[in-house]
Amino acid sequence: MTDEIDQLCVNTLRFLAIDAVDRAQSGHPGLPLDAAPMAYALWNSLLRHNPENPHWPNRDRFVLSAGHGSALLYALLHLTGYDLSLEDIQRFRQWGSKTPGHPERGRVPGVEVTTGPLGQGFANAVGMAIAEAHLGALYNRADHRVVDHMTYVLASDGDLMEGVSSEAASLAGHLKLGKLICLYDNNHVTLAAGTDMTFTEDRAARFRAYGWHTAALEDGNDLAAIGSALEEAVRETARPSLILVHTHIGFGSPHRQDTCAAHGTPLGPAETLLTKQALGWTSTEPFFIPPAAAARLGEARARGARHEAQWRDLMNSYAARFPEAAQELERRLAGELPPQAFAGVAEFPADAHGMATRVASGLVMNSLASEIPSLFGGSADLDTSTYTILKDQGDFNPPFDASTDRQGSAGGGWNAKGRNLHFGVREHAMGAVTNGLCAHGGLRPFGAGFLVFSDYMRPPIRLAALMGLPVIHVFTHDSIAVGEDGPTHQPIEQLANLRAIPDLTVIRPGDANETAVAWQLALETKDRPVILVLTRQNVPTLDRRRFAAAAGLRRGAYVLADPPQGQIDLILIACGSELGLILRAAEQLATEGVSTRCVSMPSWDLFEALPRAERELVFPPAIRARLAVEMGVAQGWHRYVGTQGDVLGLARFGASAPGPVVVDELGFTVENVCAKARALL
Repeated sequence: MTDEIDQLCVNTLRFLAIDAVDRAQSGHPGLPLDAAPMAYALWNSLLRHNPENPHWPNRDRFVLSAGHGSALLYALLHLTGYDLSLEDIQRFRQWGSKTPGHPERGRVPGVEVTTGPLGQGFANAVGMAIAEAHLGALYNRADHRVVDHMTYVLASDGDLMEGVSSEAASLAGHLKLGKLICLYDNNHVTLAAGTDMTFTEDRAARFRAYGWHTAALEDGNDLAAIGSALEEAVRETARPSLILVHTHIGFGSPHRQDTCAAHGTPLGPAETLLTKQALGWTSTEPFFIPPAAAARLGEARARGARHEAQWRDLMNSYAARFPEAAQELERRLAGELPPQAFAGVAEFPADAHGMATRVASGLVMNSLASEIPSLFGGSADLDTSTYTILKDQGDFNPPFDASTDRQGSAGGGWNAKGRNLHFGVREHAMGAVTNGLCAHGGLRPFGAGFLVFSDYMRPPIRLAALMGLPVIHVFTHDSIAVGEDGPTHQPIEQLANLRAIPDLTVIRPGDANETAVAWQLALETKDRPVILVLTRQNVPTLDRRRFAAAAGLRRGAYVLADPPQGQIDLILIACGSELGLILRAAEQLATEGVSTRCVSMPSWDLFEALPRAERELVFPPAIRARLAVEMGVAQGWHRYVGTQGDVLGLARFGASAPGPVVVDELGFTVENVCAKARALL
């Protein structure tokens, strides 16, 4: 039964959020008004969290996938005792405030992931639930469940319309993520129309088909019913749960309730006053917090401290009985690599025939996996092409079913301890799920696919960069050399697209040893995502006795070879498979008396981080004859070749033919490189 203080707390959340939106004259009042009861029912009764320590590892995770309702989350955080002041609430959506228009990870304690692009938070939550299941399977013991928490997500109609949430929901149902619960704010209204115009399917039936437990509540203000549904979902351990809560967007607003106008337009002072009166709010003072509501919601601090203290006691007991496991878990949760993380990475011998960098990557990954237990991930049904399977590490999948005798492709059975996560043909979900895996902590997740299909994943890659999440993406089949699959599978503009994203490190190694260095750098990176761009075709493994060490990759660009006489007439620049091409061209030009410096430039991001003086050592300003060679659009390369240089790139799509034929026909030959070089001279 709802008591008076419960109802007071719900309305306090509503009006603290609405006052923030009105003060900013910007924001979304509809969701805070209708979803406050379900948020209160969860946060006041079930959610295990500690406002004094938002990073407590065994906390329940809460994701507001409907990030446009951020004012509700900020109200929850302030009233339950997080480091978010009333002044912060009053500065909602202002420059430099801790309360941006959509929740941003790292800006305010208690925000698990950056949300707003609909569906992303839902898929992030799936990743968090996978992380919890995997770490629990590895480290829990019968009487020491040290990784044991729920993942909750609050989603809107718009979230469930987005394709990424469908992909992620399908995967979650298949994986039987029983500790994942979604509260669905089923208010039947989006920004521009009612859902009767666009979204009339039976959502509960769809999720049941995915393998989810579902419950439907007709009254979004019935706290007791919401609480009972949540408790039932917690008890349902074999399936994820979707609780469809029928609500009224802009609840209580006499002129906005159940209308699109309630979604993203402030109510304004007059309508806010009418809404407060309609819901029995007696104060006319904005940002008023009744003492009884503050006391009730503030109880979260004491509860959270008790929860964490109990867990700390459990961890101390665990460490005494299982010291090695405890040490490893603590190191993983801290995001640290083992002391000997790179001990198994060997140098590749020089080989003119060489190997594809995707093959080298697979060898490096497996040498790393034996030393780095946190390395975890998979591909979008492409592991045999991307070479990203972790051998002998098992598959993460539903509990082994002896009746079907199913075995994962990596061996070791189907179980939550497996480190190979099969995403299926779900690139968009893969990007968002890996963000959730990383945000949870304890894992160094990777995802893999073809470079051309990074287009499907750009939103979560961008969000990973915005959040500073060190996710690793392995993209193979990096150029027109893919060949017979044709222009649909041959990336042209994708590298320029990815390089344009701030705070994202893109690395395109030129041989096996650069690939090994790239992997080590990716795993050392803690504050941003890293993308490794790899070839399908073989490339020479360079003789590092003749050429500079592959460790130069860490600088983004380095002098691979200089002419023996010291004078430099021309600089040739390349990365990836084109590195071998410019080396062959330099040999030809040398026979013509042209002294050429060859620069390997696998990462613009890393190079731009160097001081200007160090960059000028690679590209001396006095040497203006520069030619960059890359089998993609030329966009961006002009900053390095200058106004008197040139780029051998592409301004067209590829073609279907054997890879070497496509490469030659589109001009990536020694002869064409030399011709362009001569023109510069």
